[in-house]
Amino acid sequence: MTKRIEFEAKSIKEAEEIAIKEFNVPLEYIKISVIKEKKGILGIGSSTLYEALLEINLAFEGKKYLENLYKALEVEVITEFRTSDEGREIAYNIQSDENALIIGFEGRTLNATQTLLRNYLNKLSDGPVRVSLDIAGYKDNRKRQLEILATKVAKEVAFSGVEARLDPMNSYERRIIHTKLAEWRDVYTESEGTGEERAIIVKPKKK
Repeated sequence: MTKRIEFEAKSIKEAEEIAIKEFNVPLEYIKISVIKEKKGILGIGSSTLYEALLEINLAFEGKKYLENLYKALEVEVITEFRTSDEGREIAYNIQSDENALIIGFEGRTLNATQTLLRNYLNKLSDGPVRVSLDIAGYKDNRKRQLEILATKVAKEVAFSGVEARLDPMNSYERRIIHTKLAEWRDVYTESEGTGEERAIIVKPKKK
């Protein structure tokens, strides 16, 4: 599951330098082996085909990445994780005495940290890894709040026949609203706007 590359080099030292540059990790995390030797004429043009394989547990590497990140911010955290889909989905949960700080306004700091973590782990993987990060159950609580809001607004729109525009939300939160109201018979949802101003409109269905 971790990243693997093949390349030609003239020596093991050059192979190590190429692998370190490609993976951007210390040599201790890289296993290099010879696949095939290519002999040149009178020793000229000879090279070797190498394989470099990352020997990293992605889930543990993500845990270490997070803890180092928060350590730099002088925030102590307890990090837990669970994996599924043969390690291609990793969910992290963090507890800290500074939860409000590392969650940020409307979860923006949390979302930014999740993006950094996801990008880092995907650079080390041979394929896409689904990575999620939650802090003290913030996302679960936020999901429940949004579902309650969606139900309340949908009932009002169905009763009044007048569409309602919700406050702008990120794509994750909009998806929660869309999913919650997808099966409603009296209303439907659309997203309008761009960037940070993109918001959901709950509209009545014509009878």
